[in-house]
Amino acid sequence: MTAVPSDATAAAVPGAPAAGLPLREWMLVLPLAVFFTAFVLGPLALLGYVSLHTDVSLETANLGQYVKFLGDGFNRGVLWATLWLGLKVTLLTLLIGYPLAYLYSVSTPRWQKVLILLIVLPLLTSAVVRTFAWLVILGRQGIVNEALVAIGLLEVPAKLLYTPTAVVVALAQIELPLMVLPIITVLAGIDPNLRQASLSLGAGSWRTFLQVTLPLSAPGILAGCLLVYASSVSAFVTQTLVGGGQQMFMPFYIYQQAIQANNYPFSAAIAMILLASVLGIVVATNLLARRMRGVVNG
Repeated sequence: MTAVPSDATAAAVPGAPAAGLPLREWMLVLPLAVFFTAFVLGPLALLGYVSLHTDVSLETANLGQYVKFLGDGFNRGVLWATLWLGLKVTLLTLLIGYPLAYLYSVSTPRWQKVLILLIVLPLLTSAVVRTFAWLVILGRQGIVNEALVAIGLLEVPAKLLYTPTAVVVALAQIELPLMVLPIITVLAGIDPNLRQASLSLGAGSWRTFLQVTLPLSAPGILAGCLLVYASSVSAFVTQTLVGGGQQMFMPFYIYQQAIQANNYPFSAAIAMILLASVLGIVVATNLLARRMRGVVNG
């Protein structure tokens, strides 16, 4: 009796993986890979190539631009101010966004529709438009100053615009959906029976939140923080308009060196340093989160 080959048997069984399936998977991934290479990796490689030259004609290649940036105290200060700005925006967004996400998770379906509309609605408006709205709100004749003068807290309008606090507040409002949505997703996946079990075992509402809900929502917090941080440190429009050009951050510094000074190699080096700094922070945060998760699970 002739034995049936295993491949033929697998092909005859309904639902069995067909031969050459990995090739089909690669064919599905190929368009995205080509797009990513052409419009992400390609420009980054070109940016890195330009940054390795000391002259605009791209004839002399060395690490002079990086040495120039890192060896200047002013440049290091701009980098630190940008990274510190991202941290402040992330913390403020987390303080506002987590209670909002938690309120959504415990609300009735009717109120959840209203809340998700309010959360997503800013994303339907351009960041430029929202930034100009903050110019109107925080200006000397803006809504905030007019209200403070009207109720007698101020005699003359205060300088609210073009300050570090204004930049942080404006960025926090603009980036808020990026914090709230990941936390909502994680909170929605938490089994309600875990909270009920904690409450039935004698833990109060706050203890249940701190020992059950908050640790389980950590992945959403981490994702939201990384999204907000990466977006806020590169928010050229909001940093420039709300800051009024009086505060130097890396995106405006890149624009200044590339457009105003026509120093493309140095501006490319600044961009690469900012990219490397943000990637370093993201990788370090992920590693720390994995280690902490391992300690908790252990």
